[in-house]
Amino acid sequence: MTTAKTPAARRTRTGWGSTVAGIVILAVLLFPIYWMLNVSLQPSGSAVGTPWLPLDFSLDGYSTALSQQGRNLVTSLAVALGSVVFSLLIAMPAAYALAQFKVRFAGALLFGILISQMIPGIVIANALYTAYTDLGMLNSIPGLILADSTAGIPFAILIVRAFMTSIPREVLEAGRVDGAGHVRTFVSVALPMSRNAIITAGLFTFLFSWADFLFAITLTTTEEVRPVTLGLYTYIGTYVNDWSSVMATAVLSSIPAIVLLVVAQRYVTAGTTAGAGK
Repeated sequence: MTTAKTPAARRTRTGWGSTVAGIVILAVLLFPIYWMLNVSLQPSGSAVGTPWLPLDFSLDGYSTALSQQGRNLVTSLAVALGSVVFSLLIAMPAAYALAQFKVRFAGALLFGILISQMIPGIVIANALYTAYTDLGMLNSIPGLILADSTAGIPFAILIVRAFMTSIPREVLEAGRVDGAGHVRTFVSVALPMSRNAIITAGLFTFLFSWADFLFAITLTTTEEVRPVTLGLYTYIGTYVNDWSSVMATAVLSSIPAIVLLVVAQRYVTAGTTAGAGK
């Protein structure tokens, strides 16, 4: 004689099954990151014979990576931070104007901004190469900042505008009644209330710029200004016998993005949710 399982027992079994499946999927997804970290801690040599655990670990790979790729890491950091600042300086006033003012052809402008994100990056890179050659902006940090901002500005406008449209007009009008002009209202009222969306837009702009490879390889021709993505690409070359240094460079280049994502996680969640709600 068999007894029927209660709904609570079935839910418990289903819950355990989902947990185990989630752990397995997570382990598969995170394994490349673990292997990258494991190889970076091995003594210099090939990655083929790397043990599963870094029991006899060495930091020589990180020492080599910092000495050979440290300058490229600083270049990437300068370009990414510069792109964030430049993109937000352009995007925030534009988003406020499109959200709160009766701008003529606002719908067409937003459609154009959306379409601009669909243009293949290689088209923009080739056009910028021709312009930069005439202007003497090749192999320059400002040139890379401007190039990376072509992806950050449209995205930031769309995200911040979606948030600013939810700001009650009564709040903005109250500031103007107290004697604040449009600029003061924008700076003192709209920007603080849009903090989550601004942080979200800035974070994604940073990630765009930090991970950029297309503009880096197109707009730089010397080693003087070389982001870490291009530095890692040329570092590997056609043959490498020191994979610990290569993986150490990859680990170091992942740290800024990981730290920013962990620190700004709650702001990103709130910002993207508000944008999606509109």
